[in-house]
Amino acid sequence: MQSVRRAVIDVGTNSVKLLVADVCGHQVAPVHEESKQTRLGKGFYETHQLQPAAIAHTAEAVWEFAGTARERGAETLRVIATSAARDAVNPRDLTDAIERASGLKTEIISGAREADWAFQGVATDAKLAEQPLLLLDVGGGSTEFILGHGLKKSFAHSFPLGTVRLMEKFPFSDPPTRGEFNQCRAWVKNLFTTEVWPLLEPALQHEKKSGVIRLVGTGGTTSILARVEHGLDRHDRDKIESTVLTLDCVREHRKNLWRLPLAKRKEIPGLPKTRADVILTGVLIYEVLMEDFDLPELRISTRGLRFAAVMD
Repeated sequence: MQSVRRAVIDVGTNSVKLLVADVCGHQVAPVHEESKQTRLGKGFYETHQLQPAAIAHTAEAVWEFAGTARERGAETLRVIATSAARDAVNPRDLTDAIERASGLKTEIISGAREADWAFQGVATDAKLAEQPLLLLDVGGGSTEFILGHGLKKSFAHSFPLGTVRLMEKFPFSDPPTRGEFNQCRAWVKNLFTTEVWPLLEPALQHEKKSGVIRLVGTGGTTSILARVEHGLDRHDRDKIESTVLTLDCVREHRKNLWRLPLAKRKEIPGLPKTRADVILTGVLIYEVLMEDFDLPELRISTRGLRFAAVMD
């Protein structure tokens, strides 16, 4: 079977991401990956109104990435949008702006589709298909929980929990105070207890019969934590995906990140300056999850949504 070069542009709540890859069946070989933070969800969650400046910034990023994809020889190009776009009362403002800027139509995908694609993308890594997985895809506006074994899913659900959404809900001082941390942590813990666990627990108990469940994180937060762990100044897929973070390790990163002011966080090796704010809520989500669900280790996948979208 001959490979085809395809591209997908993923419009998220926090950033716009590009993947150009050679695709052959279920084999995805990345050729070019790039991300630009446009913070589409900024000022969004009180009114669910996408803001004009964020829309314009996002449409410009899509236009730039479309040009890059064509320069890289992509034969097909699709644009998908996730949480902020599907929750917005004015999604047409975004999709029309993208079409005017780049001539491209935008597919606003459901939370269920986002969860399915996240799992399919991670499953392109054969090493992660050997035993039951609980996959978390923490985005800016939503978090997808997917439980499965091999290519078979037993649970998939999207919850209104994201790094930007949490920052909008709980504005922090610089550095955050102990009270602000406790308030944010209590809210996340309550969501896990009242909304996530009752839905997930039956499937979790069933999957445990097949073996020990491994926690795998995909998305910006986990890749950044791996980069910080190793002091990586660039994206190194092999190094990131070989990283295993224990609960103690995640807790130490959370403590260090939350005690530092933004300017100091921007100096941490491996932490992109544009992500130095949202890393606080991202690492907190993983710490609370690992504590509450008794998951001692976190593995990391750099695959996910875009890998599946480019295969579809």
